[in-house]
Amino acid sequence: MSQIKSYYTSEVVPKLKEKFQYKNPMQIPRIKKIVLNMGLGEAIHNIKLLDSAAEELKVIAGQAPVITRAKKSIAAFKLRAGMPIGCMVTLRRDRMYDFFFKLVNIALPRVRDFRGISGKAFDGAGNYSLGIKEHIIFPEIDYDKIDKIKGLNISIVTTAETDEEAKELLKLLGMPFRN
Repeated sequence: MSQIKSYYTSEVVPKLKEKFQYKNPMQIPRIKKIVLNMGLGEAIHNIKLLDSAAEELKVIAGQAPVITRAKKSIAAFKLRAGMPIGCMVTLRRDRMYDFFFKLVNIALPRVRDFRGISGKAFDGAGNYSLGIKEHIIFPEIDYDKIDKIKGLNISIVTTAETDEEAKELLKLLGMPFRN
């Protein structure tokens, strides 16, 4: 069992149960999955950019990403339906917990002028989305081999009913929210 998962079961679950007065243990919120997404609009002109992004996402997540394709044609962007424009990976179970631990304890503190993340990025259903401007904050990425700095979207999907419950869950797991 990963370190953060055992911490969740031993420390976080009792605190959440006490605070929100859950009657059933299945009501206690938990992280369901984490989705990492790189949208690359420049991949229309330079397809090699997509290959390097997929390789870097594979190194970050520890799992092979899926190439995402355009759903609609947009003439202004010279985009046709079916063209590859990004890559994504969905993490569950142990890989999800390992990535969450790495994100909270290693990657986020490496962000320049880091003062915590916004507590307003919840979607109303207990899910949290985080955008990272530079994917080089992850220690696995070799800075010398990067051709272009890319952004990364991270969505943390929880079983929480409300944003308040989800925020408390993530805060107890160590997510550094701004005051």
